[in-house]
Amino acid sequence: MGKLTVTGFSTLDNVAEDPQLWLGPFFSAATVAYNEQVLAGADSMLLGRVTYDGFAASWPARSGDFTADTFNAMPKYVVSTTLDHAGWNNSTIIADDIPGQVRELRERENVLVWGSPTLTKTLMEENLVDEYVLLVSPIVLGRGKKMLPEDGTRHTLRIVELELLEGGMLALRMAPAGS
Repeated sequence: MGKLTVTGFSTLDNVAEDPQLWLGPFFSAATVAYNEQVLAGADSMLLGRVTYDGFAASWPARSGDFTADTFNAMPKYVVSTTLDHAGWNNSTIIADDIPGQVRELRERENVLVWGSPTLTKTLMEENLVDEYVLLVSPIVLGRGKKMLPEDGTRHTLRIVELELLEGGMLALRMAPAGS
C-alpha cells in the first residue's frame, strides 16, 4: 500500500496562491533540497487543474535538474471536470469518482499532491491524506487562496517533524492525529 502526501508552500496565514510572488526572500538551497527529498519518495503526482495548468506551462521546458527531470518523467494525474486533454507527457485526467480513483491510486503507489488547494480540501474531506508537508514562509498576506480548508470542519494533525530551513522557511511534516 502506498501513501498520499500533500505538499506545498504556504504563508503564516495559510495562503498558497501565487507563491512565486511572495516566497522569494525565503527560498534557499535548503528549500530545494527539502523539496527534492519529498519528491524522491513519490511514484506519481496528483494535481488539481489550476496547479496542473501552471506546472504544464513551465516544467516541460525545463530539464537538467532533479525536480524538472522527475516532474517531467513521472506519471501525473490531473483532477478536472473541465479539461478535455492533458498535454504534459505521462498525464491522465481523473474526471469522475475522484475519491474512488484516488483511493485506488493510493493503494498502488506513493502519490504526491503539490499545491492544489481545492483538491487538497476534497482529499481532506475524504480522509485520503496520509501526510502533509508544508513549507511555511514567515509572511502574512492577509488574503488569497488558502492551502487548507477554512470551512469550519475540524482536522486535527500531529507534527511528525519540523525543520527551520536556511532563508527562514519552516518545513512542517504532519499526519492526521489518528494515524
